[in-house]
Amino acid sequence: MLIALMDVLLPVLIVALVGVVLARRFTIDVDTLGKISLHGLTPALAFRSTMTSQISPDVGLRLVGGYLLVTAVGAALSWLVTRGWSVPTRRSVTACTVIGNNGNFGLPIALLALGTEGLDAAVVIFVTSLVVMFTIGPMLLGSSGGIRGGLLVVARLPVTWALVVAGMLRVAGVEVAGGLMSGIDLLADAAIPLVLLQLGVQIGGSGRIHRTGPVLATVALRAVLIPALGCLAGVLVGLDGLGLASLLLACVMPVAVNTFMLAREYGADSDTVASAVVLSTFCSIPILLVLIPWLPRIVG
Repeated sequence: MLIALMDVLLPVLIVALVGVVLARRFTIDVDTLGKISLHGLTPALAFRSTMTSQISPDVGLRLVGGYLLVTAVGAALSWLVTRGWSVPTRRSVTACTVIGNNGNFGLPIALLALGTEGLDAAVVIFVTSLVVMFTIGPMLLGSSGGIRGGLLVVARLPVTWALVVAGMLRVAGVEVAGGLMSGIDLLADAAIPLVLLQLGVQIGGSGRIHRTGPVLATVALRAVLIPALGCLAGVLVGLDGLGLASLLLACVMPVAVNTFMLAREYGADSDTVASAVVLSTFCSIPILLVLIPWLPRIVG
């Protein structure tokens, strides 16, 4: 557990803490940081991961299938658990339960805990989570655009095209020229530090945490139900070793920060979502402290 703290979580917490301090001292535009990360740096990371990934297509498809299975079952169970509450609150709790922070928290944790192969698997899950976030997320939070509108958003994301181009180049056996790849590497190397700073800035700029029933229920569902479903789904889709460890690690991530953005956009219970994001982030740390030492045994 001490090794997990020192080697994996401490570097992540240090960078995020810098973001918290900066947010408390200066006025920082979080939306701008998000645009730089999502549209500028993460596509480079996805491109490089796809070009160099050792993850087989079979394992990649199983990761996608396992994550989508967790999302579907988690959403259904969360909706049942929250019966009796208002519809906006039920929508918000359900969305927070199934939309995890597989970007600015999941990617660096995967890299430090599982190495470059773990990062490759985490990128696959991250892209899948983006599809969930911009399709299922708006539907749950009250958008009238439906799945079609969400898919159009995903189709316009640079990270989607980075994956498509890299996949085509890899299938064709084409190597990227040295100078061009070096530029992509620079952008990719900047992605993880920036997403951690962004997470810290968002936490530092958050207001008071409301420990209401829906908030506590959301954190409990995210911390207990989703990891349990991750174990079950991983076995059902035939994952083992690194693939199973990667899916389980993704399932213990806290509520995605962008869920608050979606809740605010579509008029859902944004106060519940904001508190759930911050509280689940803090609660995920002891869970990760327990899980990370076990990951090498799962990988085998």
